[in-house]
Amino acid sequence: MPRPTAAQLVYGSATVICTTLALLLLSGTESGIGVGVAAVTALALGLLVAVRLPQSRQTAPARTAHPHHTAHASAGTHHALDDLGARERVPAARSSQQANRQHSLRR
Repeated sequence: MPRPTAAQLVYGSATVICTTLALLLLSGTESGIGVGVAAVTALALGLLVAVRLPQSRQTAPARTAHPHHTAHASAGTHHALDDLGARERVPAARSSQQANRQHSLRR
């Protein structure tokens, strides 16, 4: 079972507190049974809100090709900045073997 996110905890807790206060104020109950029913109802509603809250995606969404990118720019590039709206491509990191090979060829 996955752990709840911070947003789920906050929204669920806020729902429980607000619902409990609203039910107690609107019903005007002073009996123990009335307070218990209000608390159980608020807990059930808070749990429902926390469970129904959309969770963050574990996988990256499918990326669509931008019209300004060419085929040669997509080879060996890093795509992490696409989600931030960046237009420029960042070259992927080279391994140490590739860096040494290129460095030795320049001599």
